[in-house]
Amino acid sequence: MTVEGESERYFVVNAIKVVDAIDETRCREVHHYDEGGAFPEYAGEYRWIYGLRIDPAKTEGAQVFRLKKFKTALIVSEEVKDALERVGNLGVSFERVTEVPDLH
Repeated sequence: MTVEGESERYFVVNAIKVVDAIDETRCREVHHYDEGGAFPEYAGEYRWIYGLRIDPAKTEGAQVFRLKKFKTALIVSEEVKDALERVGNLGVSFERVTEVPDLH
């Protein structure tokens, strides 16, 4: 994508798919918004997750998506991650949210 008046190229990733793939049992720590809390419109959604883990079987093969009830995280496949890294420094960091496959 080009932006008028800018010489650099820009890339846009539009995550329109939302998937319910959080694996709470494998997450390190999960915090939910409370029913009677300061943000009742978010009741039942995730406030924050430490050590986020997803269940790849529930991603429906999506390459780029947001998580239902925790839209803060943008999840991309290894293939998309590698392509983004080839572009160069985009100001993003990546954290694995699936278990590393056991090769033994």
